[in-house]
Amino acid sequence: MTRLDDRGRHAASVSIRSGRGNATHDRVLRFARAFDSSDQAARYALAQGLAWLGAAPAPAPHFSTNQD
Repeated sequence: MTRLDDRGRHAASVSIRSGRGNATHDRVLRFARAFDSSDQAARYALAQGLAWLGAAPAPAPHFSTNQD
């Protein structure tokens, strides 16, 4: 999740849900670092959430710039 702060910067947070039914709960991580764009903040939140879970992020797709 991202939000625009009062200084025009983008803040990042991530919600990690676990459990089922009545035992469901969310852990919300809010980060102090601010970003220039919402995309940067979202990528940071995703990476931090995956790190918190102990999971490696998926590799970024590679797009060829060769023109035929």
